[in-house]
Amino acid sequence: MFYDLHVTDEWGTRLAGDRALLDRGSTAERVADILRQRITEGVFLPGTRLSEESLREALGISRNTLREAFRLLSHEGLLEHQLNRGVFVRLLSTADIRDLYAIRRILECGALRNLTTVPAEAVSLAGAAIEVAEQAAARGDWSAVGTANMRFHQTIADMAGSRRVAEAVRALLAELRLVFLVVADPRQLHEPYLAGNRALYELLAAGDPQAAEEALQRYFDDAEAQLLAAYAAAA
Repeated sequence: MFYDLHVTDEWGTRLAGDRALLDRGSTAERVADILRQRITEGVFLPGTRLSEESLREALGISRNTLREAFRLLSHEGLLEHQLNRGVFVRLLSTADIRDLYAIRRILECGALRNLTTVPAEAVSLAGAAIEVAEQAAARGDWSAVGTANMRFHQTIADMAGSRRVAEAVRALLAELRLVFLVVADPRQLHEPYLAGNRALYELLAAGDPQAAEEALQRYFDDAEAQLLAAYAAAA
């Protein structure tokens, strides 16, 4: 399931706006930021071939800059280079999903396991993410619910107090977004975890990281099974 992407009026206009964010001193990292954002928004769906010529023209950048951005995003697991075919937005397998959840258990549950006290600032950020998710659910914006859910889990990872853990989880969540984009019904994906996130938040707010870790382990077991089933149905 692969799609060829060339400039269209719709996304070409959007990238023309992105071009204004770039200047002569722009780096491949900034180009990668733009492409990453467009991937997570679903502008470039999993399985889409990215046209180098079209992107260079739309963003007004050099071939070397774009290829370096491609390399960075490939390292993050968002793109893949196929010999003699080009660069594609990565289409994950069920094995990838299992691996993502295995690493999330290590990093996010580990962040809670090593806590002696729950930082008040982290509790506040987690609560804010839940409020955003619940407000988005009330208006039926399930993509925004998914984004807020990721922000909530990033907050949990940040409790480890490690830049490397935070960056690793951020990359994992970006990969997971590729799975969300394939599933046809985002409500089916995200609605069940609104209550789960609030329950985790309440345990953290109560200052009980051990109970929160145990709840998060069960949460991941349920989420992995549900996502695998939804992904298989979509595929």
